[in-house]
Amino acid sequence: MTTVSPGTASIEPDRPFLLLQNVIKSFDGIHAVNDVSVAIEQGEIFALLGSSGCGKSTLLRMLAGFETPTSGKILLEGKSLTEVAPHERPINMMFQSYALFPHLTVWDNIAFGLRRAGLQRDVIAEQVRQMLELVQMQAYAQRKPHQLSGGQQQRVALARSLARRPKLLLLDEPLGALDKKLRERTQVELVNIIEQVGVTCVMVTHDQDEAMSMASRVAVMSEGRIRQVGAPGDVYETPSCVFVADFIGNINLFAGQVQVDEADHIVVSTSEAGLSMFVPHGITGTLGMPVHVGVRPEKIVLQLEPPQAGMRAKACEHGHNSIEGVIASVAYFGNQTHYVLRLDSGTTLKVSRVNSARFDSAALERGQRAHAWWDGSDAVVLTS
Repeated sequence: MTTVSPGTASIEPDRPFLLLQNVIKSFDGIHAVNDVSVAIEQGEIFALLGSSGCGKSTLLRMLAGFETPTSGKILLEGKSLTEVAPHERPINMMFQSYALFPHLTVWDNIAFGLRRAGLQRDVIAEQVRQMLELVQMQAYAQRKPHQLSGGQQQRVALARSLARRPKLLLLDEPLGALDKKLRERTQVELVNIIEQVGVTCVMVTHDQDEAMSMASRVAVMSEGRIRQVGAPGDVYETPSCVFVADFIGNINLFAGQVQVDEADHIVVSTSEAGLSMFVPHGITGTLGMPVHVGVRPEKIVLQLEPPQAGMRAKACEHGHNSIEGVIASVAYFGNQTHYVLRLDSGTTLKVSRVNSARFDSAALERGQRAHAWWDGSDAVVLTS
């Protein structure tokens, strides 16, 4: 398959490819983007993840040149983009709707930007050929958009975005128009194409699965600010604050106070759950300090019998991280089952079990009294 390289320039070792410095965008005195600073390296697939109204799309529009920052700097390869018109930026954007021209063929859609750039016919023909090969759409070159499936339209839109070999590719909810099955398959295809080309990519999405599976790093946004930046696994397993922990995936969050603070662990007492929680990787704090302890549902073991000393975490042997209650609900999802355990305190605990066996003779049922426990290292302590 043909390898197509984006336009590149030498980058100083200590200078990020794309840099946003204290970027603010206000509308009628309200900050849609509030003091955002982030560095993006060349070749990254960087995801801006957040709910509607968090500022991610406004940030993407500023990168494209459709909005101008109220203050702050946007630098690409060390050069300011603030005064550069959208059509003069080495940036292309693929919209959620794909925005394909309905009256043009696949070939002509891909060639459109190249013609606008005034390239010679033979150059255009070769670059379109490369793009068609890249997205494996050679056999569909003479079809119109309405004759294509959603996934095929998405690949044509991507080919058109890459045809002019941009230094930066912007994706606005790139898979939002596809159904679940097609979206999952297309995620892999899209990442493979972007990595093969080597273009730096910034994508906006509200879909956590999309961001976590496609991006090399994720920025979680809320109220115009970036709350955490990190690799998908880091954001999920070590959230920086209660908001990120609660926003990414499912989690059980318990408010409590530091009861024991040692060099290698802390113990948090929580009246909310009616137990004390042992966490070996703690925080720098003080006794009585208010904190939250978070435990992901899939980290919790749920069983009818009390945990035995030989099979449970050492923390449980001291009365920590182990509790019982009544199974309030059971939801079967094929590959896993979700349980809600109602504790004696009235609080609920979410538990997720992988259905590793086709028929599970040990399946738990609603109304049964069950025991839940977890290893302290699987919990996270949050101070904000």
